[in-house]
Amino acid sequence: MKLRAIRLHHLEMPLVAPFTTSFGTQTVKHCFLVEAQLETASGELVTGWGENVALDRPIYSPEYLDGAADVIERWLAPLLAAVDDLTAETVAHHLRRIVGHQMAKASVEMAVLDAQLRAEGRSLASYLGAVRTTVPSGVSVGIQDSGDETVRVIGGYIEQGYARIKLKIRPGADVAHVAAVRRAFGDDLPFQVDANAAYTLVDAAHLRQLDEFGLLLIEQPLGEADIRQHAELARLLHTPICLDESVVSAEAAADAIALRAAAVINIKPGRVGGYLEARRIHDLARAHGIAVWCGGMLETGIGRAANAALAALPGFTLPGDISGSDRFYAEDIVTEPIRMHDGVVDVPTGAGFGVEIDPERLERFRTRLVEIAL
Repeated sequence: MKLRAIRLHHLEMPLVAPFTTSFGTQTVKHCFLVEAQLETASGELVTGWGENVALDRPIYSPEYLDGAADVIERWLAPLLAAVDDLTAETVAHHLRRIVGHQMAKASVEMAVLDAQLRAEGRSLASYLGAVRTTVPSGVSVGIQDSGDETVRVIGGYIEQGYARIKLKIRPGADVAHVAAVRRAFGDDLPFQVDANAAYTLVDAAHLRQLDEFGLLLIEQPLGEADIRQHAELARLLHTPICLDESVVSAEAAADAIALRAAAVINIKPGRVGGYLEARRIHDLARAHGIAVWCGGMLETGIGRAANAALAALPGFTLPGDISGSDRFYAEDIVTEPIRMHDGVVDVPTGAGFGVEIDPERLERFRTRLVEIAL
């Protein structure tokens, strides 16, 4: 295929409720969609869509939204436009000279992959090797002001039927909140916590208090560069440690596995450079007996549908953060948003990512459109 046009649609989408983590509170989702038009060998023009998951500030990773857009416009798009026979499988190779910027690369590769699969009439689930038609739906709950409020919010999601609860924690909002949840809902609730790198190894004795609550895992307790320290912490805790921010590639995953720093890995395609790299991490982890699950970045319907397909691979043995779209948005930008029912979401079966952009909503939520000259 040949890349003929690329556009960046910057969006501002209100959240149905504030979402608080250890690094801040979001009330609005800022993101951009990558719209790529490619010409097939037969001369057909086909459009694919990708979603950039970088935050508007570099507080989750070194990348941030405007920086990702600049990298795509100045570096990534021109490199791919110069390729005469472009495929999704070769995007990473063509972009290898640009160091880092996994989220920018992932969103461009995603658009090319969607276009390629649409041209073939093939679904992402089929392409990746999915083995399930539905995947269990977990929900991520932000930090609340009190244990009582945490119980109230989580109770609402349990009533909706979510298969697993993940609670964000930070120093001062951790053990007491977890204890309140266990008192309210018992030990059978599939329950895990996510620290988003809010602690240091000095906090090991404090984190050890979480062992008594039978959590599925504690996600990224230490800094993203602290793989060795996570290995030390793993020896001190009974609760399995899951790595998120630390795993930015298959190589990083291999290091974490070799050092025994992670019993579980959260795979976020945007963080690791795309769905093809995400599949490589899945394959690596599965070969080493490491459980994986699919994390979320408050994606719109584009990324949410693609994540559902990824989570249907055989190594995803834990419920991921693939909640219904209405968990975060009153209105999504796709015509048929992902819905949770009976504790699961359906894996899209249509060509590409299996969802279609709603033009009216796209225009309503769009704050800026950038057409990149190729």
